[in-house]
Amino acid sequence: MVGRTVAHFRIVEKLGEGGMGEVYRARHALLPRPTAVKMLRADHVESQTAMKRFEREVRSVSELTHPNTIAIYDFGKTEAGRFYYAMEYLDGMDLERFVARFGPCPEARVIHILRQVCDSLAAAHARGLVHRDIKPSNVFVCRAGVPDLIKVLDFGLVRVAGSQTVTTSGA
Repeated sequence: MVGRTVAHFRIVEKLGEGGMGEVYRARHALLPRPTAVKMLRADHVESQTAMKRFEREVRSVSELTHPNTIAIYDFGKTEAGRFYYAMEYLDGMDLERFVARFGPCPEARVIHILRQVCDSLAAAHARGLVHRDIKPSNVFVCRAGVPDLIKVLDFGLVRVAGSQTVTTSGA
């Protein structure tokens, strides 16, 4: 993927991957800001369940505008049939790596971080969305000129409150 173009985004480097997708650092063709592009993994393109879940994630998160929730810029499908979405690129590291690298944090810092996570989740809940996969690797500590600016990521298991949809065991 590195070096290829997805819509208006030039893929620069792979940042990571998870169960559903691969995330790349990219640059928009006309805008100078860095962007992250998440693509549905190639081995999931034939799965209607995976495609629906990926699309549900991007549509749900795109409704959220809280400063502690990742911002979505664009969404589409490549010529090869892979769904992708573009989101803000974050400089920093997830909370899991942060704690592994720097060790336990003082109480006041933990409270500062958790308040931002709770604010993001409260905003999602106010829109009827439940994250369902909140964990340290889905909480990002940003270097953005603001001490410990937090972003909540990966709403891949999001559920609309009140819906009867249940995630299959092992999915």
